[in-house]
Amino acid sequence: MDPCMTVANRDTDVTRYSRQDVLRILHLHARQITAWERAGLISPTEQYSFEELGQLRTLRDLQARTRFSARSIRASVDAMQRVAGMRNPLMEASAVRKGSRLAFRHGGALVDPLSQQLAFDFEVPSGLRVMRCQGSNLAQKAINVQELFLQAVRMEEDPATVPRAIEIYETILSVGPQHAPTLINLGTIHYNMRQYEKAEELYRRATKADPEYALAFFDLGNVLDELQQLSQATEAYQKAVSLVPQYADAHYNLALAYERQGQRRRALRHWLTYVRLDPVGPWANHAKDQARKILKTEKLSIVSRRGRLVKAAG
Repeated sequence: MDPCMTVANRDTDVTRYSRQDVLRILHLHARQITAWERAGLISPTEQYSFEELGQLRTLRDLQARTRFSARSIRASVDAMQRVAGMRNPLMEASAVRKGSRLAFRHGGALVDPLSQQLAFDFEVPSGLRVMRCQGSNLAQKAINVQELFLQAVRMEEDPATVPRAIEIYETILSVGPQHAPTLINLGTIHYNMRQYEKAEELYRRATKADPEYALAFFDLGNVLDELQQLSQATEAYQKAVSLVPQYADAHYNLALAYERQGQRRRALRHWLTYVRLDPVGPWANHAKDQARKILKTEKLSIVSRRGRLVKAAG
């Protein structure tokens, strides 16, 4: 397949995904979607189109890489719409962190829409490095890669078309071997097939391709756990929470890893952090129970910053 070919399906506009489908497919928490809705990055809805699914994935990955708030991303998106006349900058250009602000790779340049500064982009996106498309600029190439990527995501939904998804992901990697989202998704397919060594290889490549991508380290931790490499799994989870301190699931898995290594006091910190970040639901209840057990066994109390004793969240 020509990697520069536009491959979006004609029926994408009629394909709809429920809110629960989106949470499951993208491994999101409902509060993340709510935050994006409040910031105006997406419209409140209970049904999502294929294009909207792609935008949600882009938002998830962007926040994992940059650690910018939803409100900050919205300000940059609005400015880019004004500066470049784009309908949807998150899908039409590649967003990257530039200092304390968000910039967009567009037309061979790096655009800071808030300051309206333009610079030559000497760091070509890894996913586009070896593509050859006559008459196309970087923005068009990014759209084509995104279309291939979204088609592969859709193929993953049906077990019968997972082999096709693998083919598409491998096509993307053949022209951009360091395209981190593709490495992660392909790794997850192999993980679900219990091909853990192959999954580990792909996740490790993702962490090298984008060392600030928290999801890559989280997934690496999961597969290392399956391979009984608990010490290395712990290091991967530690890296994930250091990159994104609000990463609730990484705190949960890190707490589990510490407990399995007998480091209960270290586990306690991450159980409590998980409860603070995600206080409702069965996983939160389990985290609360584990925290209570450790507090009782270790004869510890929780002390607030003002020095007053407080009860564990109940």
